[in-house]
Amino acid sequence: MRRVVVTGMGLVSPLGCGVKHNWDLLINSKSGIDHIQSFDVSDLRCKIAGQIPLGTEEGELSIEKYVDAKDQRKMDLFIIYALAAAYEAVKDADWAPSDTHELERTGVTVGSGIGGLEGIYQTSITLSEKGPKRVTPFFIPSCLINLASGQISIKYGFKGPNHAVVTACSSGAHAIGDAARFIQLDNADVMIAGGTESTVCRIGIAGFAAARALSTSFNDTPEKASRPWDKDRDGFVMGEGSGVLVLEELEHAKKRGAKIYGEIIGYGLSGDAHHMTAPAEDGRGAYLSMQSAFKSANITPSKVDYINAHGTSTPLGDEIELNAVKRLLKDDARSISMSSTKSSIGHLLGAAGSVEAIYSLLAVKENIIPPTLNLENPSEDCDLDLVPNVSKEKPLKIALSNSFGFGGTNASLIFSEFS
Repeated sequence: MRRVVVTGMGLVSPLGCGVKHNWDLLINSKSGIDHIQSFDVSDLRCKIAGQIPLGTEEGELSIEKYVDAKDQRKMDLFIIYALAAAYEAVKDADWAPSDTHELERTGVTVGSGIGGLEGIYQTSITLSEKGPKRVTPFFIPSCLINLASGQISIKYGFKGPNHAVVTACSSGAHAIGDAARFIQLDNADVMIAGGTESTVCRIGIAGFAAARALSTSFNDTPEKASRPWDKDRDGFVMGEGSGVLVLEELEHAKKRGAKIYGEIIGYGLSGDAHHMTAPAEDGRGAYLSMQSAFKSANITPSKVDYINAHGTSTPLGDEIELNAVKRLLKDDARSISMSSTKSSIGHLLGAAGSVEAIYSLLAVKENIIPPTLNLENPSEDCDLDLVPNVSKEKPLKIALSNSFGFGGTNASLIFSEFS
């Protein structure tokens, strides 16, 4: 089987723009969650989110750097975030082929959970108030989820597999796993893979709040709201952004002297077959996803050193995942460390899995485990090493990253150091 390594990474999150900028803030226990100020929240139960810092200062996202002003009206923000993350990843990988064969052997797969939600909302208002003649011809392509992959492909001329994943909060992880398989199956030598989301808008917050999924008890102290495994958690905090990785066949990467962050050695996926939004209480879906990933990697669960948990800060989901980990690892669960980086950036929905894949790779590369913020009073039976509040230095060789989504869709990725 062809081996797949990571040779480039790009990141836009509530902590800011850029992989290094993100990582430095993450391991120093900083939060990107704040009061929502970009739209009216006076009548919304949840008034906080993780939003992208916009501007021209270091760590801020300057949209004009990635998309010309005249083209911005052709794209919803989720596409722009993906283009920004892809720009950094491709540049980081130093991958700029001009040869026809190389362009045809380079593909793109970027997932999103909801896509152009704000664009759909605003256009529905235009249609209702002003009629169909005022609907822009760019409406459909600006909101379609696969146009994140499409725009990246168009920008760089990549003519390999052009693919999009829509599996709610597992989209980013599934996109990376699917892209790795495209390379393993010799459909491509290089894949640009990840997830993107821009659902921090009135209809997005209202919808998830109506489903009683969001935190509403920490509107006055937003940085305290995302608190996985803590007794006072009351729901997740919405985030936005994009994470994009450059995946490459090992010999192809070695031949061109590419730097290698790590290797993707395992990919598992499963379904709960249980409920529209709630995970199965026995954690069977999460267990099967992780089990499948370890089978794919051809290693035993005892080999994992760190788990980047799905850990959304919901009263039900956090402990279900933790118990599934205990069931899978048995006595070895006591020796691993597990944290949730959603405590710093919130839940990026379709982008979560790709952003957390980057954090997992950096954890292994740097031998530093990012912390679980706000874990002050762990719930009963949450007795593993959950890395509370402060990052932890620890020798790491293998990391597992979990992503679970509405509809019972689950994905697990396993990364290893490359040597």
